[in-house]
Amino acid sequence: MKALRVYLETGKRWTFAGALDWPGWCRRGRSEEAAVATLLEYAGRYSSAVGVAVSTGPVEVVGRVATRSAMADFGAPGALGPWDNEPLPARELGRHLGLLQASWAYLDGVADASPPELRKGPRGGGRDRDAMLKHVQEAERSYAAKVGCRAPPRTPWEQQRAMVLDSLRAPAPGSAWPVRYAIRRVAWHVLDHAWEMADRSAFPSG
Repeated sequence: MKALRVYLETGKRWTFAGALDWPGWCRRGRSEEAAVATLLEYAGRYSSAVGVAVSTGPVEVVGRVATRSAMADFGAPGALGPWDNEPLPARELGRHLGLLQASWAYLDGVADASPPELRKGPRGGGRDRDAMLKHVQEAERSYAAKVGCRAPPRTPWEQQRAMVLDSLRAPAPGSAWPVRYAIRRVAWHVLDHAWEMADRSAFPSG
C-alpha cells in the first residue's frame, strides 16, 4: 500500500498535519499525534468532497516545520517546507488542480444547500453564509497574488478561479509561493470553510 505522505507544522498551541499529495486535506490537533489522528478521521469526508477515494496509510511523516508567526495558533497552516519545492510533473500538476477544482465545486454545493444564516459557533460567533463566501473569495485573490495572479477587486468568482488556474499552471518568475504550496493552501481554505458551513447549517454533509 502506498504511504500517505504527511508534514507537520507546529505552533505553541496547535499542530497541523497535512497530506502532501492531497491538496486541502489538512487538519489540526493539540499534539502531533492528535493532528494526525484528526487528519485520518477526515479521510472519508475529504474523499466525499473531492470525489476520489484516499488511502489512510501507512503514514509517512516527511518532516516538521515550526510556524514563522502566530498563524498556526490562529487557525491556519502557513509555513513552507522543503517538500514544497518538489517539482510537479505535468500529470501530477493536473491531478492537483483537479482536486482544487473539485474543492471549489464542493463549496458551491454546500453553499447552495445552506441557509443564509448559519448556526453560531461555540462562542456565539462565526460568519454567515454569504460573508463566509466573500471571505473565501477575497482570501483566494490574496493567495493567488503569491504566484503572480492579479485579479482585480470585484472580479466575478468564476472568472477569478479561471485566472487562478492559469497562474498555477504557469506561475510568474520569482513567485513568492511554490505552486505545490499555493494549490494546497487555496484548497485547504476552501474545504475548511466548506466543512464549517456544512457543520453550522441545518443539514448533515459529508
